[in-house]
Amino acid sequence: MTLWNGSYPFYPGPNACFPFDTTQSVIVTIFLSMLVTFVIILPGIRGRGRLFWFLRLVLGLFMGAVVLTVQFTRDWETGWVQANTSYKSFSPVQVNVDIGLHIGLAGVNITLRGNPVNQINETINYNEHFPWNFGADYDRSYSEGLKKGLPSPILYVAEKFSTQSPCAVHRQYRIAGHYVSFTLWLAFCTWLTSILLFSMSILLYGGHMLLLTATLILFSLLFFFTARNTPKCPIQFGPVSLRTDYGESFWLTLATGLLCLLLGLSIVILNSVHPEKLKFIFSLDKSSEKEVWDKSRLPDEPSCSAQDVLIVPLGELCQVTATQL
Repeated sequence: MTLWNGSYPFYPGPNACFPFDTTQSVIVTIFLSMLVTFVIILPGIRGRGRLFWFLRLVLGLFMGAVVLTVQFTRDWETGWVQANTSYKSFSPVQVNVDIGLHIGLAGVNITLRGNPVNQINETINYNEHFPWNFGADYDRSYSEGLKKGLPSPILYVAEKFSTQSPCAVHRQYRIAGHYVSFTLWLAFCTWLTSILLFSMSILLYGGHMLLLTATLILFSLLFFFTARNTPKCPIQFGPVSLRTDYGESFWLTLATGLLCLLLGLSIVILNSVHPEKLKFIFSLDKSSEKEVWDKSRLPDEPSCSAQDVLIVPLGELCQVTATQL
């Protein structure tokens, strides 16, 4: 048994894992609640229009949820590496860890997980966030990490994205994140406008707004693409290096943009080529809703001709009571 249980006194205990993002959970809960609410009333829709109505509902909510959620995700660009590296500064102790880098629109997340988790009498399981969004100071967060005594691998990776780093990638990622976020907010507004236009049965302009939504989403991906393809310094851990690639949020946003583009083009083309089919898809074909009566099931009507005359006595039509004054 050694002094301080084998750890340095100026290093605090291991930091807890980064908690689950409540913003994403709230957004997903809201959209799922809307979906469940509309599914409950689905049996009230008659005929084949029920299927088309359900498809429009699912696709519309999916696009809106994705455009809003990716604003707060932290996996636009991700990378993992397993390495044997020093755990603390001025210490020759080597640990076997998994190091992860997760780049989002508002900052970076750096993950450090031991293999196994319990090594050198400590629990190695960190997930630190260093923000660069509006109102946040990345260098200050990095300085606080130094004061807290975060493990050396986390500080080494975080230093690559600081403003003082010779890599000079902080400015590119920060500006690109701001432009991507602004463009996605515009895309969310155009998506809302398209939903309103479809609900008002203005299908052509709704399709145009979907095309505008797709254009904004694809432009946001272009902004992030330019930032990612800037030259970077290698993040080296001995013989291995930490390399990143596009994350789930990037590919999900790309799929949503292509889906908006496909649906918008389909609506515009159908409106000019087969407007009746487009109205049928949106349950606007009133002729399909008219009921066809089977005359064979109706009671036989008495035949009459023009010569038939109905004579009713005058007393039966009107009865007048006179009162003598």
